[in-house]
Amino acid sequence: MEYRYLGRSGLKISEIAYGNWLTHGSQVEEEQALACVRAALEHGITTFDTADVYANTAAESVLGRALAGQRRESLEIFTKVYWPTGPGGPNDCGLSRKHIMESINASLRRLGTDYVDLYQAHRFDTETPLEETMQAFADVVRAGKALYIGVSEWTAEQIRAGVALAKDLGIGLISSQPQYSMLWRVIEAEVVPTCRELGLGQIVWSPIAQGVLSGKYKPGQPPPAGSRATDEKGGASFIQRFLADAVLERVARLEPLAAQAGLSMAQLAVAWVLQNDNVSAAIIGASRPDQVGENVKAAGVRLEPQLLATIDEVLGDVVARDPGLTAANAPAGRPR
Repeated sequence: MEYRYLGRSGLKISEIAYGNWLTHGSQVEEEQALACVRAALEHGITTFDTADVYANTAAESVLGRALAGQRRESLEIFTKVYWPTGPGGPNDCGLSRKHIMESINASLRRLGTDYVDLYQAHRFDTETPLEETMQAFADVVRAGKALYIGVSEWTAEQIRAGVALAKDLGIGLISSQPQYSMLWRVIEAEVVPTCRELGLGQIVWSPIAQGVLSGKYKPGQPPPAGSRATDEKGGASFIQRFLADAVLERVARLEPLAAQAGLSMAQLAVAWVLQNDNVSAAIIGASRPDQVGENVKAAGVRLEPQLLATIDEVLGDVVARDPGLTAANAPAGRPR
């Protein structure tokens, strides 16, 4: 495992992070989830990412039990707030002071820790003044319940405004957590340059494009039984955009390139996002411990410039690059 600074902060994190979206508390039985976390620890992963909304809070609880007994100082535990939790009352979502303060306390209880290393705004809240949100985050940091603040799927303009307020409040807003992969590059034009300028690092999710870049989905064929594309609890709705034959045909042409590099398709996909010097970590998920071990082999891999250029040529126009897609996919208002 190799480790990178998170943005311009002094915090180092493992360049492969373990995330439990779509798995813990829903898709994967608890004993299997615990085994995956043990595998992550054995392979040198120190950074664990979750959110209160995952499995409606159950994922945080599973992760807390999985990390129980570990030396807390040797871990970086990240969670998030925004999406609805609990019974879905009018204040059970968003980034109001009320929801942030109640959510951090509940997350800490479920995770079995006194603090999280990074507390992230899971989306931008259009219904709460940004000043209120950032003041609440500042108070969470000053109370010692979070060490740093981050955001997820914010536009470049929103990030710039958040950083300005965080600076005025004397707290560290140090990270962005966007979707990023060979097939989804919408952050490259605006978010990445803004974050480089302001000192934020990317903690990217879905580097294997929901499993599509593993090569297991074939053009003209139904998804394999038991795969994510067939599991509504495992993210079938999220993967549909990548399952067009035009995309899968291009992805299939990456297989010989991965073989030439001595990597599996999944390893190539994870290694690819790590070539971006603004990426601090790639988040991997797993439903089996062996998947963790395989993906971790992407750590420290350096891809040749010619290989990167060939990948661009092969994928061509199936790559999503429009920076407007970040805003387009964001909630227009708080979920009801």
